[in-house]
Amino acid sequence: MRPKHGVDPHALAIVRLGVDVPYEQAWQLQRWVHGKRVARELTDTVLLLEHAPVYTAGKRTAPHERPSDGTPVIDVDRGGRITWHGPGQLVAYPIIEVGDVTRYICRLEDTMVQICADFGVTARRVPGWAGVWAAGDPSLGLPDRQLGAVAIRVSRGVTMHGFALNCANDPRWFSRIVPCGIPDVGVSSLSAETGRRIVVEEVLPIAEKRLAEALGLEPYDLHEEDLMRMTGRG
Repeated sequence: MRPKHGVDPHALAIVRLGVDVPYEQAWQLQRWVHGKRVARELTDTVLLLEHAPVYTAGKRTAPHERPSDGTPVIDVDRGGRITWHGPGQLVAYPIIEVGDVTRYICRLEDTMVQICADFGVTARRVPGWAGVWAAGDPSLGLPDRQLGAVAIRVSRGVTMHGFALNCANDPRWFSRIVPCGIPDVGVSSLSAETGRRIVVEEVLPIAEKRLAEALGLEPYDLHEEDLMRMTGRG
């Protein structure tokens, strides 16, 4: 573990929050860590987790993209549109100091592309669409399939929110919405693309490594209890 006092500009604290994390709980923790990072009381930090099932809508979400059956949606302060989070999906919330926001988003997408490659899945960017995609085949009527989504917020030079990578989640959750506001495309996962079950626990260590590489930072593990204790919350 790194020293508990002072901020190392080359370090990335990795905090695993576990599974079935309520969205509001993680959002509150993000805001708290963000404040500490802005005040330079914490180093760059990423929260990694699986949420309890939830739909969240960014600022650009249109009414027709929401569930038509009255399913609850949490409106949040990030960019982007509506999406789903839940079991089998790896969610990463990097709370880091950034300069070039466009370059940062590309680094998050590069992270997911590399993770997919590590599991033998070819993913790519699609111009005009955020996130990463498995290529479809128009001749077979097969659409591009979204493997991961990106949506962030930057306040006072520090990021919140981040990316979500589908590992072993049920794609039917996305059928109630227009995922990320993009109609007529498919949603897939590492498990669906490879034909074997790839759970978040298997993906986590690779994701930690690839994210740190993309950001040019040195990762180290930080328990949630230690995070709270370091800044007087616990």
